[in-house]
Amino acid sequence: MAKPNGGGPLLAIGCEGSANKLGIGIISHDPATGKSAILANLRHTFVSPPGTGFLPKDTARHHRSFFARLAREALAAAGVTDPARQLSCVCYTRGPGMGAPLQSVAVAARALALMWGGLPLVGVNHCVGHIEMGREITGADNPVVLYVSGGNTQVIAYAERRYRIFGETLDIAVGNCLDRFARTLNISNDPAPGYNIELLARKADGRVLLDLPYAVKGMDCSFSGILTAADLLAAQMKEQREKLARGEEVKEEDRFGPEDLCFSLQETVYAMLVEITERAMAHVGSNQVLIVGGVGCNERLQEMMGQMAKERGGSVYATDERFCIDNGIMIAHAGLLAYETGFRTPLEESTCTQRFRTDEVYVKWRD
Repeated sequence: MAKPNGGGPLLAIGCEGSANKLGIGIISHDPATGKSAILANLRHTFVSPPGTGFLPKDTARHHRSFFARLAREALAAAGVTDPARQLSCVCYTRGPGMGAPLQSVAVAARALALMWGGLPLVGVNHCVGHIEMGREITGADNPVVLYVSGGNTQVIAYAERRYRIFGETLDIAVGNCLDRFARTLNISNDPAPGYNIELLARKADGRVLLDLPYAVKGMDCSFSGILTAADLLAAQMKEQREKLARGEEVKEEDRFGPEDLCFSLQETVYAMLVEITERAMAHVGSNQVLIVGGVGCNERLQEMMGQMAKERGGSVYATDERFCIDNGIMIAHAGLLAYETGFRTPLEESTCTQRFRTDEVYVKWRD
């Protein structure tokens, strides 16, 4: 589909704000060569104090405060001086995510489209954005996708124009489990609680693997019970420290620290994810795994998944924090793919929703 001005590469701006990351990205697709180019990928994160999470109202206020500045910086970085003429469409995250932040960014994207001469709007599924960006960056052809973040945990494979969900969490997402445990230990949220848990886990010598529930149920996982068990162990660790401070004896073999807790939590939940991913690979006959979402940055998860894939004669694809963590460029990319197939979101339908499953999207741009 040609640009309104008659040809050349298609450019799109993507606006992401489903959680605590506000992202603005600008991408170029060249229909003649089929190649894409990232022109800008900027992000600003709302960081709450240690021991706390990010509330929807505070996160939405953050997004409203920084949106205009981040959009201007992205346009400047991409060399876009006349958006109404140079851009083909404005893409935004329709869902899933947190209601108030989603709404703030949807309103801002709508304003941009109207301000720039009525550019077409494209509402994008956040999960599909992660998948398509991961495929674009890594070159993975038709992988089983493990999508792991603070709000989602899904094992996905593509079939018949949809991303089919083979397994998922039955309660909280794996990233939410890690984030909430970081609050228990009063770990900093800067740059991200999950990353700081990973750093603590690396300090463990690996000799202490604390007993935590292993909750795999068919192709699905459950993380809430693991979090409760980890919280109880954290309370036990606190009691040990108080006893030692009073001069009371605690057996050396019974002692453990926060690094042991973080190590044990990571090893347990990531082993669960590897198991259900391997089962999906066997079911669909794939030898490729693509890890997307914020938790996908975790090097230990990538290592464990790599060991499994190697044993199956397969390979693992993952990206770095520029593309794993929520970002605007993935929304621009997935939105532009949909735009090129003729998809548009009418202004009166440019809403957002907290519930928008991955398999609801008709993936017209893939065979």
